[in-house]
Amino acid sequence: MAADRSGTPLYRTLAHRLQERIDSGTYPAGARLPSEPELSAEFGVNRLTVRQAVAELERAAAVEIRRGVGTFVRGPAVRVSIDVDPRSRRVDVGSTSLALPGDGEQPGAAGEFVVAAPKVTGSAEDREAARQLGRPLAALFRVDTVTRLDGRAGAVSSYWVAFGPLPAELVRPGRAGNLVQDLARAGGIQLEYDWRAFGAIGADLADAELLGVPVGAPLLVREGVSCTPEGTAALYVRRRIDGRSARFVLRYREHDAEYDAGHDAGRDARR
Repeated sequence: MAADRSGTPLYRTLAHRLQERIDSGTYPAGARLPSEPELSAEFGVNRLTVRQAVAELERAAAVEIRRGVGTFVRGPAVRVSIDVDPRSRRVDVGSTSLALPGDGEQPGAAGEFVVAAPKVTGSAEDREAARQLGRPLAALFRVDTVTRLDGRAGAVSSYWVAFGPLPAELVRPGRAGNLVQDLARAGGIQLEYDWRAFGAIGADLADAELLGVPVGAPLLVREGVSCTPEGTAALYVRRRIDGRSARFVLRYREHDAEYDAGHDAGRDARR
């Protein structure tokens, strides 16, 4: 199979290029992608490569192939809200984000690690962050991380903050730490949960590579806004979690640790 100089298959490189156009709005939701001959001519690849790239995007749920009609960009997923009693205790953001299986057992095997600090350019995710934080795109700064569980990637997180620029050491690729707490310290603020939503998606090209899962593999999504104690939105997070290795649990009653351990063990044995 043909590959570029980095060794990446050409169809995967082309799929990334097309995904970038979708994210930037060049191909908006509902738009029809150029035909195979048009893409083949534009990118200088054969039609089989184009067909493989489009199939990859379909597996990532980025496009919909309508046989005999064309390929169209999928619209955004419907968001379902889960309301929480506002009288419940607010939780300090980041206080439990690194309480992960295997944490501390093998140095470097578990924890959150910075991947990149990409510029906020106006992708669909960037625009959603700007909307949630009530700030213009130019005022936002982004950091992407991978959280590792027992030596393998378990979650990919993207954070947008309405303050910066961020210290170079804080966003250095490979840096380990609890990023939410580190971001709060860098901004000189305290953070509290404002809201969190939960959903599921298929892994796109970038997340599939970072998590080591097939494109389209099920990912749990946890997103939301954190604010200052005064209620000012300051951070938006979108975390994608390998659905094979994690789950969300909502506890409606307080239990002691011994009860939780026994209850979880019994539930796991019945799965």
